[in-house]
Amino acid sequence: KMSTEIVSPMPGTIFQVHVKEGDDVVEGQELLVLEAMKMENPIVATSAGKVKELQVKVDDKVAAKQLLLVIE
Repeated sequence: KMSTEIVSPMPGTIFQVHVKEGDDVVEGQELLVLEAMKMENPIVATSAGKVKELQVKVDDKVAAKQLLLVIE
């Protein structure tokens, strides 16, 4: 099974993290919230699986296309 990389769509700050490594997720599930330009942008799972790597935590600054987490 391919792993799915979830990347940041834009620069911003991680506002909330709803999952941890080892969690099972379903497609469309909200994984975390990215605050950018005063707006909260939900980042959702593009596939079902298990969270293999979580690369960010709350208050982390992220760049566009930065890897946030990996679903396997």
